[in-house]
Amino acid sequence: MIPIQNLYYLLCYAWNRLPEPGELQTVEAAEFHRPVELLTRLLLTALHRQLKRGLQQTYTERKEELPELRGRVLLAPTLLRNLLPRGRAVCAYDELGHDTPLNGLLLGTLQQLVRSRQLPAALRHEVRLVLGRFPAGVAALPLTSHTLHLVRRQQHTGPERFLLHICELLHASALPEPDTEGAFRFQDFRRDEVLMARLFEQFVRNFYRMEQRRYRVLSETIHWQAAAERAEDLALLPVMITDTTLEAPDRKLILDTKYYAAALRTRYNQQRLIAPHLYQLYAYLQNQPNLPGQQLEGILLYPATARTVDLRYTLGGFPVRVATLDLAQPWAGIAADLLALVV
Repeated sequence: MIPIQNLYYLLCYAWNRLPEPGELQTVEAAEFHRPVELLTRLLLTALHRQLKRGLQQTYTERKEELPELRGRVLLAPTLLRNLLPRGRAVCAYDELGHDTPLNGLLLGTLQQLVRSRQLPAALRHEVRLVLGRFPAGVAALPLTSHTLHLVRRQQHTGPERFLLHICELLHASALPEPDTEGAFRFQDFRRDEVLMARLFEQFVRNFYRMEQRRYRVLSETIHWQAAAERAEDLALLPVMITDTTLEAPDRKLILDTKYYAAALRTRYNQQRLIAPHLYQLYAYLQNQPNLPGQQLEGILLYPATARTVDLRYTLGGFPVRVATLDLAQPWAGIAADLLALVV
């Protein structure tokens, strides 16, 4: 189980964002008992900055009966109501305001958090204070899959994207309270292996993108070195996409992350590496084009469990390493271990 303070670093890198000094000090000074407390603190800290700068605004069309002309006159409803003899008209005009889908989602998320009995009273009080700072014209949107999809379509970047990521993770871990209408309880998403596997993969890839300069870092599609009598048969082969590829002129590393409870499995009273993981990495290596002067290597990386693993092999002529990363150690150690892995 990753300590909650370390979870902050994992989320920042997974969301392609370096930890901010002021935010980091706030997180390290707090004592969190549940991940939802960390997410709420991150949301409040980011919203304080956003409210200080000013929430996102957009133009929305309004239709209104007015005593003066503004924007476009809508003739049909104006004539239907016989407004012209009274010096009035129905007009459509654009108005700049804060009622955007993202602001509505943030407001709705805060309203759900303030009802959560899992948050300490002091943190719920801070949520209420931020709620009171939202402009009156913002209509709250519930934190649902539909509203998240609506906001994602706007392709936010920067601070807005970070806020959206927090809302997405809160939604992924939210469950309705069975005895309280409109309230939610939040499960510990660290126990969700599918979710954590995705975050772990993104964390490792983005860490290398941000923290080293030797390699170009990407996730690449590897094409099978295969032939078939019919071209359409080749389309039936499974797609091979690497978690992380680190490439330099003289060296290429294919790094596959596996968020499993253990790097070894016991069978017939003997411990073995997990065969499908090794087969997958070996297939990646075997189907890579061989570039002159470039050493091709493979790495399987697991989060550390009770047993630390660091194994080195040569498989089919390729150096292969199977290693664990201790996510419970202080962050400086995690960063140093990741950098040492690709030296």
